[in-house]
Amino acid sequence: MTQNAPDPEWQTHPVTPDRFEDFADVINPTRRDTHCWCLSHRVGAKDIDELGHGSREAAMRRLCERENPPGVITYRDGVPVGWCSIGPRAEIPRLAASKLIRPVDEAPVWSIICVVVRSGHRRQGVTEHLLQGALDYAASRGAPAVEAHPVDPAGRMDTTMAFVGTRAMFEHAGFRVIGTTDAVASRMPRLIMRRDL
Repeated sequence: MTQNAPDPEWQTHPVTPDRFEDFADVINPTRRDTHCWCLSHRVGAKDIDELGHGSREAAMRRLCERENPPGVITYRDGVPVGWCSIGPRAEIPRLAASKLIRPVDEAPVWSIICVVVRSGHRRQGVTEHLLQGALDYAASRGAPAVEAHPVDPAGRMDTTMAFVGTRAMFEHAGFRVIGTTDAVASRMPRLIMRRDL
């Protein structure tokens, strides 16, 4: 008789400075400065110079020191397996200034702008735990709701263009469609989805 493996232990934590290396293991395991550090919506080139003296990694490290760290890391059995960039919309300059993804109302929502599951850990339930951890983090900071702007593919899609995933991923986490944006990705519409907290 075979025994079932024990259920994994899941934890999600804000990316504070002491968790920065875990964040890097998920998003940029080779630590290349020119590779993604999930900064494009949060800071411009001038800010990277000011925050990190030209280093994208150093700029992201500085963002992790802020009152609202720029996202959360999910761990499975102590191993960092997922990253979700989430924060108050007002603290995400590119989104706050967007003419294509405009606010639907005056609610001080938080926004999810990126979801990454570490290579080797995909299709294993990480996203469900990652999104719930991100929602719990936002709620703990007083967010009234969280929004995301996924694409809505009719069929198979180019996942490199998904931004923060697909509609189904967010519906599974309890988000509902409240509108559409003027933005598109790979000729597919981008939705406004919200989860009240």
